[in-house]
Amino acid sequence: MNGDRRLRQSCQILLSGLLFLSWGCVHRIHVTPTPPAVSPATIAQSLQVTVPFLAVEGADHMPGIALLEWQAQDLRSAAIDYIQSRQTFASVGDKPADLTLTVKAWLTMRSRGNYRYSLRLESALGLSEKLPIKSYLVVKETVGSSVRWVTASDQAPIEEAVQAALDDLLSQIEADHLLYRKGAR
Repeated sequence: MNGDRRLRQSCQILLSGLLFLSWGCVHRIHVTPTPPAVSPATIAQSLQVTVPFLAVEGADHMPGIALLEWQAQDLRSAAIDYIQSRQTFASVGDKPADLTLTVKAWLTMRSRGNYRYSLRLESALGLSEKLPIKSYLVVKETVGSSVRWVTASDQAPIEEAVQAALDDLLSQIEADHLLYRKGAR
């Protein structure tokens, strides 16, 4: 009788522990990058930002590693807030506008001592409902810690990569600002 009780208690403790670990092992990422300055070249058109997908590779394919969850919607919101703060366009949002910026993103995470996070943004900007006027490619890599115990150990380097990628992307777009003037095409 005592053996059955111990076995039952052991199973309950083990099951509770596994349930607790499964809830606590997902690192949910939320980024809020801020531009270093206001744009020197404003484009007097409204902008719609779309992020059709965000692929994450490496974080959940390594044994014993916590899962990483980062939604495309979070990257879209971060890009919209960043572009609004930078004041590159007359207005920016997720609703139809004069121009559409489509951003496809890949986050790759590798472990070589410290974790390395590589963010690749393939973006296209053009008149809404038409082919893009120009495409842009940005790849940024950051280095994180050697362990991933808490969400911040993933979030900080990912946010740093997003910040650097958006800085680079918007600098490229601003350099091409004449392409996006009304009546330019």
